[in-house]
Amino acid sequence: MKLLSRIEEMVLLSILKLEDNAYGVTIRRLISEVTGKRWSIGAIYVPLERLEHKGFVESYTGEPTEMRGGRAKRMYKVTREGFKALEEIKRLHKALWESTSDWALDKGESK
Repeated sequence: MKLLSRIEEMVLLSILKLEDNAYGVTIRRLISEVTGKRWSIGAIYVPLERLEHKGFVESYTGEPTEMRGGRAKRMYKVTREGFKALEEIKRLHKALWESTSDWALDKGESK
C-alpha cells in the first residue's frame, strides 16, 4: 500500500467532508480554515493530481454555471482505493499515537 503524505490525507478527508461540492476552490478553502494558513491553489491541485494518478480519487466535470461564466467545475470523489488508503493511514496514526506516552510529549515542552 502506498502511504499518503499529510497534504494528500487532508485533501482526501476534505473531499469526503465536502461530498458533492468537492472541487479545487472548496477543498482549498476547507483546508485553509482547518489549518489556519493560506494555501495556494497549486498546493491543492498538485496533490489532487497525485491522488488521481494513484487511483485514490476520480474527477468528473460538473455542470457549467453562470457564476463561472459558463465554465464547468472539475469535481472530485474518493475511490474505494482512496478509502483503503485513509483507513491505513488512520490505523498507522493510531498505532503510533498509542505508543507515545503523555510523558514523552511533556519532555518536548521542557526543552
